Amino acid sequence: MEKKSRRLDEQLCFSLQTVNKQFNRMYAKALKPFHLTYPQYLVLLVLWEHSDQRITDLGEKLALDTGTLTPMLKRMEASGYIHRNRLAKDERIVIISLSEKAVELEQEIYEKVESCLTQLNVEENDYFSLIKQLNELSGQIAQIDHKI
Repeated sequence: MEKKSRRLDEQLCFSLQTVNKQFNRMYAKALKPFHLTYPQYLVLLVLWEHSDQRITDLGEKLALDTGTLTPMLKRMEASGYIHRNRLAKDERIVIISLSEKAVELEQEIYEKVESCLTQLNVEENDYFSLIKQLNELSGQIAQIDHKI
């Protein structure tokens, strides 16, 4: 990349920020009937893959610290989506598991979100290629961040 631009519309960081905000709005509308936020949906995605996760493991997978995650999980528990239980042998460890409500609503929630993604009209291979490129970019940024 030779030419360095200072134009806003030619900044990758701004394009990513704009797309992120638009995705958040789209997901907020899709998840509103379930009284879920986008970050809460991400928690459910992780738990639908593997229930019974430690808070620290959830935080690592979602790139969220416990200070952000804990209040969100408390709200999700109050809404009936998860259970939080301390391990008897070490009460410092909190295990997060799906509630029956979350299990029952999994397909309905997923279909609602999937209907939004379908409207993007992105070919499946382009979709996964974009995810791969973004993950590679994220990895490169993480490496640079560790050097700074």
